[in-house]
Order: sequence, then C-alpha cells, then structure tokens
Amino acid sequence: MTDSSTPRGDIDRVASGLAACLPALHRALDRQVSAEYPHPKPPEGQLALLRFVAQREGATVREAAEALLMKPNNVSALVSQLTEQGDLERRQDSADKRVAHLHLTATARERLTEVRELETAFLRRALTALTDGQQGALGSALDALDALARHLRPAAR
Repeated sequence: MTDSSTPRGDIDRVASGLAACLPALHRALDRQVSAEYPHPKPPEGQLALLRFVAQREGATVREAAEALLMKPNNVSALVSQLTEQGDLERRQDSADKRVAHLHLTATARERLTEVRELETAFLRRALTALTDGQQGALGSALDALDALARHLRPAAR
C-alpha cells in the first residue's frame, strides 16, 4: 500500500537509497566491531541465531528457522556448531523427546552483550557527529524501518 500523495519517483529514490545505505551501514558497523571485539567474532548466521535465542530463550530449531528466514536443516547445522563451541545448549522437551529447546550459555550471553555494547558505542559516536535535525530524523524513522522490515517478510505479503 502506497500513499497516493507520494510521487513514484520519491518512493523509488527512497527504495534505492535504502538498498544502498543499509548494507553499507551494516558492513561499516560490523568492521568496527570486529576490529575491537576481543574474541573471534562468529559468522553472521551464527550471530543472528544467537541473537534470536537471546530474545526467545527456549525456542526450537523450527521457530528459529522461521524467524530468521532460513531452512531448518541450515539452522540445525548452526546449532550443532554453536553447541560444539559452547555457545548454545539443546534441552530436550519434557513432553516430546524429539524436540529440543535452545538456550544460550553464560559465555554466549556475555559475548552478545559485549557486541551490543560495542555496536551501541560506535553508533552513539557517529550520531553525535550529526546535526540535531539528522538525529531527530533517524529517531523518527525507527518505527518506519521496523514496519518496513515486517512488510519485507514473506508472511506479510
């Protein structure tokens, strides 16, 4: 659904700008975190799974796959890797022994907190270099970006 008062050219400009800017922003932030993070940084897929489990402690592989838009067998492989590394625990469901619930280890939880704190510090520093108007525009855009992400998910179509 588009607002009929917004010319198509403006929508195309915003879409093109977001498609270029968001990955560049993510890469820049990722590089800064990697440079200062004192531990080996997990690959993006592992990090995404750890972040999901941090938000949804006790989730299953199927739930994680759906949320991360990944195939269950790929998430299962990530779970195996993270379990071997000591970052995730699989706990068997008491009612259905075929189902495992995912839980972060204390170490993984601490490291995720370290990554989030580094990301926040880098973004805070970058935000202070912007004008008040630019900071306000970004703050106002957060809800719109969340809504945009929800509309990009396959279930939203």
